[in-house]
Amino acid sequence: MKKRKRVLVKFSGEALAGEQGFGIDTKILKYIAGEIKELVENDIEVGIVVGGGNIIRGVSASQDGLIKRTSADYMGMLGTVINAVALQEALEFIGMYTRVESAIKMEEICETFIVRRAKRHLEKGRIVIFAAGTGNPFFTTDTAATLRAVEIEADMIIKATKVDGVYDKDPNKFEDAKKYDKLTYEQALDDNVKVMDDTAIALAKDNSLPIIVCDMFKSGNLLKIINGDLSSCSIVKN
Repeated sequence: MKKRKRVLVKFSGEALAGEQGFGIDTKILKYIAGEIKELVENDIEVGIVVGGGNIIRGVSASQDGLIKRTSADYMGMLGTVINAVALQEALEFIGMYTRVESAIKMEEICETFIVRRAKRHLEKGRIVIFAAGTGNPFFTTDTAATLRAVEIEADMIIKATKVDGVYDKDPNKFEDAKKYDKLTYEQALDDNVKVMDDTAIALAKDNSLPIIVCDMFKSGNLLKIINGDLSSCSIVKN
């Protein structure tokens, strides 16, 4: 029996905010849910990690010293749970079976993350949204996404962003920005190339996990990438 593909998709919290810059734009939730539904309907197992930057970012909240960094990061983790529950609602609204698994125990809201349980949900065709980061301060949701991808033995991690790949500088600010179609993990760790934080990239490298960066707002992009069309993205691997 052919093994089904299993992927981990990472969305930024900021992407959920839309043009308003904060909170949750339900039109974007609906769009993301539709893109994920397309994957499931094509027999792909899907895990999701969503950030919390549309609600609060730990680094920003702690920068003046009033709030300790550890507390600020836990506040950020709570923000990811809010986003995960919202995304779960959007997916279930269109008929998808979904589970939220949190790194921090919240029994009245969602399941607590257990890797065997998460894998079983995926095998049954359920979408699993991993919330609350790694459950530890000082780690980003990029690192959480890579960690969960490794734990569930995903074939790849897709970082769905607002641009169509990795550039040597911000393409929205510089017309001469150069796009990288392919990078090694070593290139991705270069300070001039922003793919994910160094911890996330190092973890992906140690486990030979491909990282793909793409434009989340290009409809059908996720399915094309998983099916092998890498023409409109950047890929990081050995």
